[in-house]
Amino acid sequence: MSAPPTRKNAETDNPKRVPYSKPPFSLGQIKKAIPPHCFQRSVIRSFSYVFYDLTIAFLLYYIASNYIQPLSQPFSFLAWPVYWYVQGCVLTGVWVIAHECGHHAFSDYQWLDDTVGLILHSALLVPYFSWKYSHRRHHSNTGSIERDEVFVPKQKSAIGWYSKYLNNPPGRFLTLTIQLTLGWPLYLAFNVSGRHYEGFACHYHPYGPIFSDRERLQIFLSDAGVLAVVYGLYRLAVAKGLALVVCYYGGPLMVVNGFLVLITYLQHTHASLPHYDSSEWDWLRGALATVDRDYGILNKVFHNITDTHVAHHLFSTMPHYHAMEATKAIKPILGDYYQLDRTPVFKAMFREAKECIYVERDEGDKKGVFWYNNKL
Repeated sequence: MSAPPTRKNAETDNPKRVPYSKPPFSLGQIKKAIPPHCFQRSVIRSFSYVFYDLTIAFLLYYIASNYIQPLSQPFSFLAWPVYWYVQGCVLTGVWVIAHECGHHAFSDYQWLDDTVGLILHSALLVPYFSWKYSHRRHHSNTGSIERDEVFVPKQKSAIGWYSKYLNNPPGRFLTLTIQLTLGWPLYLAFNVSGRHYEGFACHYHPYGPIFSDRERLQIFLSDAGVLAVVYGLYRLAVAKGLALVVCYYGGPLMVVNGFLVLITYLQHTHASLPHYDSSEWDWLRGALATVDRDYGILNKVFHNITDTHVAHHLFSTMPHYHAMEATKAIKPILGDYYQLDRTPVFKAMFREAKECIYVERDEGDKKGVFWYNNKL
């Protein structure tokens, strides 16, 4: 299948729907289109990104401690948020590398991937194994309204009474603000926006319903990693003051958490994307029910997790440094099944919050295919 001559309808405010019928190609055919070296993982190359990101992070810390902290007011009030944003972007790149470890995309050695991932994710207060296992189930069930793990869209009948009162610019601003600031910790602690489980679903709870018996020991290890970092931050706050910890660590961490939620939200929330119930869902169509986004220069800072997400869902063990080449290779095969939206990110964020409130079948359609709608 050749690529359409233009992709305009995939990059406008009213994009064409992704086809929902079974595609005329297989996963094997897609894989054959990708150069074999794209699936090769290099320990040296993977570590080079770790060292690069951490070097930039320590350089920014040096600048903040030597040039921002001595500033008098009001200049410090202006400089600190700039540091938080820039450092948060760099640390989001670190987060992405830990995410790669969870997918076994960092190296050929599972023990090395888990060691690096545990250290990096714990440093950002993420329970590594807990999220690794729940995120793996997201990849196994993407696009399923019954079994997907996170950002599971609600059907109209499940929409809360308050939704119509929030369906306006101030309401959407409030909703997005809460989502970007509290969404990640609420998901980890209470499974907010996650799939329904019987019992208390929590990423810190080894005996919760999210995890199987063989996973529970590693959940304890995840908790220990996070607790060790929390204790270190506590000791630092006692010795140097809470304000210092907030300025150097807390502010950037909020940016990391916000970008994590925003990136994931926009990858899976788009008017062109279908969702399926069990009568229609299959893995390949679910994996294709995602969209690549353009974050400009941040694409590189975030190691292209933003603009190669379709390829990532098809081949999650592929290293990020081959994902752009792989994406270019699979576009002609995927054709209209590939979706790219170049809408500026913050414009897209408010647009999706307005247009993608719930999912429902098209009127008169009895198939198990659901589309976003916003008519309350």
